[in-house]
Amino acid sequence: MSDQIKHECGIALVRLLKPLEYYLGKYGTSIYGLQKLHLLLQKQHNRGQDGVGIAEVKFDLPPGQKYINRQRSNSEGPIKDLFNKVYSKFNDVRLENPNRLNDVNWLKNNLDFTGELFLGHLRYGTFGGNGLKNLHPMTRKNNWKTRSLVLAGNFNMTNNDELFETLVELGQYPVETSDTVTIMEKIGHFLDEENEILYRKFKEEGYSKIQTTELISKQIDILKILKESAKRWDGGYVIGGLLGHGDSFVMRDPSGIRPAFYYMDDEIIVAASERPVIQTALNLKVEDIKELEPGNALIIKKSGKVNIDRFCDPKPVKPCSFERIYFSRGTDKDIYAERKRLGYLLGPRILNELNYDMENTVFSYIPNTASVAFQGLVDKMNSYCSQSIGEKLRSKGDSIQEDDLKKMLSIRPRVESIAVKDAKLRTFITADNQRDNLVAHVYDVTYGVVRREKDTLVVLDDSIVRGTTLKESIIRILDRLEPKRIIIVSSAPQIRYPDCYGIDMARLGDFIAFRAAIELLKDTRQEEVINSVYAKCKAQQNLPKEEIINYVKLIYKPFTADQISKKIAELVTARGIKSEVTVIYQTIEDLHSAIPDHKGDWYFTGNYPTPGGNRVVNQSFINYIEGNKERAY
Repeated sequence: MSDQIKHECGIALVRLLKPLEYYLGKYGTSIYGLQKLHLLLQKQHNRGQDGVGIAEVKFDLPPGQKYINRQRSNSEGPIKDLFNKVYSKFNDVRLENPNRLNDVNWLKNNLDFTGELFLGHLRYGTFGGNGLKNLHPMTRKNNWKTRSLVLAGNFNMTNNDELFETLVELGQYPVETSDTVTIMEKIGHFLDEENEILYRKFKEEGYSKIQTTELISKQIDILKILKESAKRWDGGYVIGGLLGHGDSFVMRDPSGIRPAFYYMDDEIIVAASERPVIQTALNLKVEDIKELEPGNALIIKKSGKVNIDRFCDPKPVKPCSFERIYFSRGTDKDIYAERKRLGYLLGPRILNELNYDMENTVFSYIPNTASVAFQGLVDKMNSYCSQSIGEKLRSKGDSIQEDDLKKMLSIRPRVESIAVKDAKLRTFITADNQRDNLVAHVYDVTYGVVRREKDTLVVLDDSIVRGTTLKESIIRILDRLEPKRIIIVSSAPQIRYPDCYGIDMARLGDFIAFRAAIELLKDTRQEEVINSVYAKCKAQQNLPKEEIINYVKLIYKPFTADQISKKIAELVTARGIKSEVTVIYQTIEDLHSAIPDHKGDWYFTGNYPTPGGNRVVNQSFINYIEGNKERAY
């Protein structure tokens, strides 16, 4: 994705099931859990670079000891900064008395993050600030361990105003309106309620207060709490939680929008947002790791007992396809194959656009995240070349001459590294007044591999969202090579609709596909469509979200995808560009063919998995017409 888009977040949960001495004896370290958490977060660094946080719960400490610890960082390199601070305490011990590093009891009683239960979070700030107070894990502390809650998640709720009102109805007075605080307080309310019910029950049965506390910790019903808390949630989420006495959970939204995976054996239970990071951290095979099913919660009691139960009614499952195209790590077995397939399926349309001229075409890709899809595209080009050679050989038969044979066998795609991103410049320009001038130099180009005014340059991107970097940088620098033609190819379909489930794509006016459709309506004198959609959206503003229809689809209805792509090519071609520019997008049909198990395609089709999505897209259109730059949720 050449446009910079903030997206997603990542979580990691680690629960040690053996006494801490066990890990010292087997693995030679007293901080096995902390080290695994570190690795899980480091391997998910792609999911959040605005901040990181970790928390732990220590089991069975005596009263007066701090049993919940938390550390967060929003520095430029937050993972490194955070763990440097954490490990520095251990380094101090190593210098003062190294033998204590092998004394697990002393460590547990004297140093943070030497316990049994850990939760980590990586943040990409799609909403709100990135100050320390915005970083997960969030804590809700209480003198009762069973009422203390630590929470971290990868989520966005579309109906935060509605959820805020439910807290008010419950008698609370929330001091913030963010969905993080709203979710924390909602779970916290039902956690308190469950504690009260059990407390009264055990008190009536004659148990002492000390006995009651222990009984509550064993019998508290996490599933019941989650069921009550999630009743009115509308959004995409994976949320991890720790309770002060040692229970923990990970829950996934019923549509499966956000991803979650887990592994367990007799030593450890691990959950994370990505499958390959668990494989790497624990040296596992892909089949060892399970996906947490949508609408289910992984619940781990302090005793080590594990249950996986449904906490809400089933809904149509639509996992995010954009997750597979771009956001997740491409080292996942299935995601790697899917991305290659996306590139492969683009081949026929590109060949047709080239009129099958391989000799005068150079293939490349921008940025590095498009490299896997590019491999698939090259596979298709090689397949075409092999087929073409075979057909020519058969047509020539035994009469083929040696020169003809050499020429035939030389047919292959010309693959070159054309553009290289200057990461340091990218960091610098974010605060520079001369940004437009510097954006044009974000990428360097390789000179001498494209024949001037003769070659066509085909460049694959994994997605084209805003088109800003394409117009202000990429096409400008490619044009310096003076190709006859530039063809920009997107492995994702046209992004037409905003996201509201955790990816920073909330404003319709930002999307190049939307702007192209608006321009086409004006070009064809169909401005009444714009006015009609605005009126329909306004008429629905006060309806329940379940009754709202996505009328923004009507903006695109008069035009084919190819017509919109042609207009996009015009919009991203800046003045002074000499080369002819064409833009090709993936089709919805080929998207589903490449990624058959992840049908969450609302970015491209407007078919949102939850009712709140329709409300968000209509409000986003209203904001666009009224010149309101605020988010639609």
